[in-house]
Amino acid sequence: MTSNKPASGELLPTFEATDLNGNKITIGGPSDSWLLLIVYRGIHCGRCKNYLNILENMQDEWHKAGFAIQAVSADTIEKAVKDTNDHQWTFPNACELQEADMHRLGLYVSDPLTPDETDRRFAEPGVFCIRPDGTVQIAAISNGPSARPDLAQLLDGMIFTIEHDKPARGQVSA
Repeated sequence: MTSNKPASGELLPTFEATDLNGNKITIGGPSDSWLLLIVYRGIHCGRCKNYLNILENMQDEWHKAGFAIQAVSADTIEKAVKDTNDHQWTFPNACELQEADMHRLGLYVSDPLTPDETDRRFAEPGVFCIRPDGTVQIAAISNGPSARPDLAQLLDGMIFTIEHDKPARGQVSA
């Protein structure tokens, strides 16, 4: 299966996931606010926990800048609820991201290295800033847990982008 990275300035593919109450939700599409979408590897990833703990502490700043927040992983609902409760995350978290949607979002997909890591394929990190019209402003896609945008720097850049009505960049292709 091939991956197609979402083009900047184009609609982010909408997809379904499961919220922590077991309800199917649709992520993506037009909304009343900007969206910070963070795809994380899952409960097995210590770097994800560190990143999401930073997000937890920065939530008010992101909201003040006009962003809704959504995290999502391929974890089962049981794992996602445990992780959320253990770390006392209060931002919306979803789970059961399907592999086909990982590919539609242009994410790298990995097999677990051992059964102790996890029991299913999972998405490597992706961070998206989505305009209220549902189009991609920023797509930061990584093939491993060590490379993710600094959330404070990203927020600073997004505030500048919004205040100066900057367009999506990176639209030149071969």
